[in-house]
Amino acid sequence: LQRLLLLEASVSFCLTVFLLQKYAYPADELMPLSCRGRVRGQEPNRGDIDDSLGKFSLTLIDTLDTLVVSTCFSSVLNKLDEFEDAVRKAVKDVRLDNDVVVSVFETNIRVLGGLLGGHVMADLLRQRGDRMQWYQDELLHMAKELGHRLLPAFNTTSGLPYPKVNLRYGVLNPLSRTGTESDTCTACAGTMILEFAALSRLSGESVFEEHARKALDVLWERRQRGSDLVGTVINIHNGEWVRRDSGVGAGIDSYYEYLMKAYILLGDNVFLERFNVHYSAIMKYISQPPLLLNVHMHNPTVSVRSWMDSLLAFFPGLQVLRGDLKPAIETHEMLYQVTKQHKFLPEAFTTEFRVHWGQHLLRPEFAESTYYLYKATGDPYYLRVGQSIVEKLNAYARVPCGFAAVQDVRTGTHEDRMDSFFLAEMFKYLYLLFSEKNELPIDIDDYIFTTEAHLLPVSLSTTQPPCQGNNTTVPVSHEEDLFTHSCPSTETLFPNNPSFAKTIRDSYKYLTGVGRKIRISSDRPVVVFNLFSTFLSLQEHKGVYRVKLVAEVSQTPEEEVVVPHVVQLISPPFLGRTVLTAGPAKFGMDLMKQEHGGSIVKASPYTACGPIDNAVELKGHIALALRGDCMFAAKARWLQEAGAIGVIFIDHHEGSNSEETPLFQMVGDGDSTEDITLPLVFLFSREGAVLTAALEKHHNVDVLLLPKERQLGHGEDQEADDFQFQQQHFCSKATEDDRTEPCSADSSATPNSNSGPDTNP
Repeated sequence: LQRLLLLEASVSFCLTVFLLQKYAYPADELMPLSCRGRVRGQEPNRGDIDDSLGKFSLTLIDTLDTLVVSTCFSSVLNKLDEFEDAVRKAVKDVRLDNDVVVSVFETNIRVLGGLLGGHVMADLLRQRGDRMQWYQDELLHMAKELGHRLLPAFNTTSGLPYPKVNLRYGVLNPLSRTGTESDTCTACAGTMILEFAALSRLSGESVFEEHARKALDVLWERRQRGSDLVGTVINIHNGEWVRRDSGVGAGIDSYYEYLMKAYILLGDNVFLERFNVHYSAIMKYISQPPLLLNVHMHNPTVSVRSWMDSLLAFFPGLQVLRGDLKPAIETHEMLYQVTKQHKFLPEAFTTEFRVHWGQHLLRPEFAESTYYLYKATGDPYYLRVGQSIVEKLNAYARVPCGFAAVQDVRTGTHEDRMDSFFLAEMFKYLYLLFSEKNELPIDIDDYIFTTEAHLLPVSLSTTQPPCQGNNTTVPVSHEEDLFTHSCPSTETLFPNNPSFAKTIRDSYKYLTGVGRKIRISSDRPVVVFNLFSTFLSLQEHKGVYRVKLVAEVSQTPEEEVVVPHVVQLISPPFLGRTVLTAGPAKFGMDLMKQEHGGSIVKASPYTACGPIDNAVELKGHIALALRGDCMFAAKARWLQEAGAIGVIFIDHHEGSNSEETPLFQMVGDGDSTEDITLPLVFLFSREGAVLTAALEKHHNVDVLLLPKERQLGHGEDQEADDFQFQQQHFCSKATEDDRTEPCSADSSATPNSNSGPDTNP
């Protein structure tokens, strides 16, 4: 079975690379539903998501070293032709001086890391003498050029980098179209050291490592000294925290990862000291096995949200590197149970393991931790977990031109999206999981994985000199444990107990209720408390049954009911006949108690993630705003400050509609939302297109926001008239994309559990 899985992973990877080169190259990404390349500026703007695209053949660069590790059929033919061809293409075709604004973080981990990983592999093959004899360090020269193009982002008073940079004009240049940003995420500023230090060590230019170290120094100094935790978003100019929620998922994740891995790559104790201090805080406040919760950095005993995001799935793998296997096994098993319940890890899921945000972007973090746990334990259970990943990808994500992201795990609908990390990471970890060490063209133990799974040689700490005058002060050591400076073997941790992993997993085997119904005798009362991460054992004469503790001392419903709302157009010529199904919000004005109406105005900027340019026009009106770039609550605050009397959010996922996608309730951003008093509703893309088309045609459109059951003229005959009226007036009008199907009128959708944040958590 392991051999078959290895072959299947290899074939799937190679086929997808073939499709990428056939249909997408030299574009940055392959659009797997459209069978064409995604070129920035030629497709509908997706906000910050597009900041990964720099017109530099992103997926090809990101996949270079995967082509060596997962060389197509390498165990049979030992061929490296695909890698050599890809390097030739990159050297010949890729330009790095494009006039485009890109994310510093994403460009560093994907492109700079990809170039360095590709160079390391090419150099290794060249030294062996049978391959790449033509190679003259071209990828390293490209990496150095890109490094210099990223350096202007570090020109801040604090040393923390700007989040965006123009590849041609840098930052603050009149032509750069960037430099006005004031905030960045902790991971964005703290995930530079591996790539920048490797670039310095390989090129001999210390400037890169110096800047990356300085950014880490600032984050370390700005930690909360009482809890030793860091926040999620920080001001790049004054170093003040903007968002103080602290966890190990989105916004912080790879900061912790890079502290540990910088020690492994560079041999500098300062990074391990810092990691150990943070890790102790994480295990004290954030880790409540099997859960990993977000807390307030200044008051870490307070959980700030009741959901987890899928990016934290990397953390069990990091715990394996730390040698802390028991909590790694516990959290990984929890994640596996969630995938069994929902097919994939939802982008966010509640502490009750229900879907909070249903999107799945084919993220590799769960596969990454599965690989680490298998290598640490040798337990074939993790091969079976890997098998389930492969089977679900093939069953629910494979499409004719590759693999497509899942728009909602509850419905299985796809997005025309395949991020570069899918080929760079997912197949690499799966291939390594199923392969034997002697089958690989390299000794994998000689390398450290970056957060994008690029391979950097650990020999850099000894074969290349450290940067002169660039040492950082080692902090005062906290109490050390047995494994502070070394990773233990399983025999050390669990002597004479080869089945220890199974013993730990069994406690969480039926965590989500999948696989077995928990039976509790009806004559015994069940008391549940407000503790997210603990379990109450109920002893019965036939065994022990575990009941998950949930909020309050009362029964909670299995599924939270989402009450459908509507946007009803009431001005002429609509007169209430056009009714659009909408989702409610958990904050703002309660429309169940009071309906709300007014005329609509489109916000500028449309995403409403900053000061509103048309505040005068918007004042006293209901704002239309596009989903994406920031949280719903942030948009609402900006629009409320501008004088809007309500907000209608419109989904930025093209083609989404309330007939195919379950409604959800919009939630806040973890902070108090009591200051938001506006009424807020959410329209999917197709319903939103009807509303914006009405505004373009009639300019003055009045609407009512209210629960669906209280809409004007409610009734079956009226709904039929609504549909006919809407089709007649709007659905014949083409949208931006002529492939979009005609929009529907009063779509009825089955209410579902809340599906949260406005943007990728």
